[in-house]
Formats: sequence, C-alpha cells, structure tokens
Amino acid sequence: MDNGKLDVTKAIEAVKRIKDIVDANKEYLTELDSAIGDADHGINMSRGFAKALEKVKSNEYNDIGSVFKDVAITLMSTVGGAAGPLYGTFFMKASMKLAAQKEADLSLLAQAFREGLQGVVALGKAQLSDKTMVDALTPAVEALESAAKDGLTLKQGLEKALAMAEKGMKDTIPMVARKGRASYLGERSAGHQDPGATSSYLILKAFYDALEG
Repeated sequence: MDNGKLDVTKAIEAVKRIKDIVDANKEYLTELDSAIGDADHGINMSRGFAKALEKVKSNEYNDIGSVFKDVAITLMSTVGGAAGPLYGTFFMKASMKLAAQKEADLSLLAQAFREGLQGVVALGKAQLSDKTMVDALTPAVEALESAAKDGLTLKQGLEKALAMAEKGMKDTIPMVARKGRASYLGERSAGHQDPGATSSYLILKAFYDALEG
C-alpha cells in the first residue's frame, strides 16, 4: 500500500500502534491525570486498547469501518471513567463514515474523524479551550481537512494533523478546566497538561506511525 490510503491491514496496525504507544506512556498519562483527575487515565486506556487489539486481531474484516466499530464497542465496554464513552463514540461515529469502505484516502479519513470529533463534542459538551481532548482533536481534524483540500497524501495530512494536535495538547497547560473532573479544581487546574488531549495526540501519532509501516 502507498501512503495515500488506509486499508484494513493498516487500520489493524494502527490499533496495535495505539496499544503500544499508550502502554509506553501509561505512567505518564497516570501522572498527568494524578494532578487534575482520578489518576486512572493511563490504566484505563492501556486496558481498553489491549482488549481492542485482541478483538481486531481475532476477527476477519472486509472493510475499515468494521475495524473501527469493534474498537468502539470494546472501548465502551472496557474503559472506565469518561475516556471509554468518549473514545468509543469517536471510533463509532468514524466507523459509520467508513462503513463498507475497503480503504480510505485523506479526504475520507478527514470526514470520518470530523464525525468522530462531533460525536465527542455532542457527548462531552466540551468546546475549544475547555481543557479536554477536544483541544487536541479539533485542530488536528481541521488540519486533515485543509490538507485534503490541498491535495496532500494521507501521510502528509496526518503529519500536519499531528503537529496541530501536539500544539493543541501543549496549549492546554495554562488553561483552566471547564469540563470533567479537572474543572472541580478551578484555577488550580492551570499549569497542568490535559491527559485526554495527550492521549488524543498519542492516538494520532499511532495512525501516522502505522502508515510508516
């Protein structure tokens, strides 16, 4: 496969890469969540994507939408806290856009991730600057859409999305949280990077790495 399409093999590889990168950063995510949350984000994400990888590796798929759907269902049933429903919704909404698709180019993946982001916003009621995963996902999705309009390859689009997600993640540090557990801390939530924005960045990194092969 070239860098222009995400197919079933690469989608499953992306799930493996997510599992690996979340495992590698489990303690870091827990540390971030200890400062402003329940200290369980790393553990929950690690467990969820380990189960998701088990699920997708044990099945045969004809389309990438079905891969995303199984990831969604697994996350919703195995990840505690807000992360399970939110990431589950992201993958479920994206899967609907990818239903029956054997592969996705940059334009289609951008549309799928837009659907996923809208699902997250609808469920969590978070907007930009609320200090959540939305702060990493929104600029990333916008970068994907912009790259698609410019005729870039999927890999190039993900590279731009990754850079914007990283910026969005770091931009959460000075923010005062307005949603989720961190919002209970008020002004004391400022000065800490949001764990959800961080895991969103890591997931996008995994998709990019999966295209690298």
